[in-house]
Amino acid sequence: MYIIRDYQYATIPDTGTVVAIGNFDGVHLGHQAVLDTVRKHADHLNCPMGVMTFEPHPREYFAPDTPDFRLMSAEAKAHRLEKLGVTYLYQLNFNAALSGLSAKEFCRDVIRDGLGIKHVVVGADFCFGKGRLGDADTLREMGAELGFGVTILPLIADQKGTFSSTAIRTALSEGQPEDAARMLGHWHRIDARVEHGDARGRDLGYPTANLSLSGLHLPKFGVYAVLVDVLEGPYKGRYKGAASIGDRPTFGMNVPNLEVFIFDFSGDIYDTEISVALVHFQRPELKFDSLDELTQQIEADCVESLAILAKL
Repeated sequence: MYIIRDYQYATIPDTGTVVAIGNFDGVHLGHQAVLDTVRKHADHLNCPMGVMTFEPHPREYFAPDTPDFRLMSAEAKAHRLEKLGVTYLYQLNFNAALSGLSAKEFCRDVIRDGLGIKHVVVGADFCFGKGRLGDADTLREMGAELGFGVTILPLIADQKGTFSSTAIRTALSEGQPEDAARMLGHWHRIDARVEHGDARGRDLGYPTANLSLSGLHLPKFGVYAVLVDVLEGPYKGRYKGAASIGDRPTFGMNVPNLEVFIFDFSGDIYDTEISVALVHFQRPELKFDSLDELTQQIEADCVESLAILAKL
């Protein structure tokens, strides 16, 4: 996959591209429906598939002090999009110049002249341009005027509501990873490199792989049954595990992180990229009066996690 960060210096495919535009946080089923349509148009026009997204996220740019909200890092998003067949990822630098373009300037300078896009696919709620004054209908009008095709798709929903990144964040905040998975089309995953921790789990007989949650939306604090994919190295593969998300109140106030105990595993995976899928929320995070109480609860949590994962 080619990643282009500046539309003014992009290498443009001779055939043009068919591109979906959006933030694609989580790459949920609504996003996947957009990509399916991109794929069909790309096949018909004999063009590569593309996605246009923005870094930093416009919400981070305009409100830098907002709490972390991303469902996935930019790197995890890129990996996911590549797996779904995207050839060109226009991960455009979102800055004062780009955010200051009017809707018409964006269509002319970025879509047509900068990137040579042949066809654009967006959801019905798409807004763009300075002040978000352009919408999907504006895009259609600009496409007709400037010479690129536009397809607008309805939002995907089921009996519980519209699929959106916001709804997925709500489900995770409420300890409902199954609801998040229903909208994502897969388990919500946290991807990161394993960091060194305080080795408390090892001292208790339950060594954990520690992952930073920096920049990510925080799921409900507590214990989860999880699936763990080691993405590289000699231990590459899928494993079952039990994970704790939170700030570890038994040991004072700490930066929230994810600690995962991988069942039947003894390898060294420090600094290895892993992906942890949240399958089921078991209980809230608790503060224990003694390490014996904590150890007994960890043992019970692991038994419960194994029972849950055995049903998959």
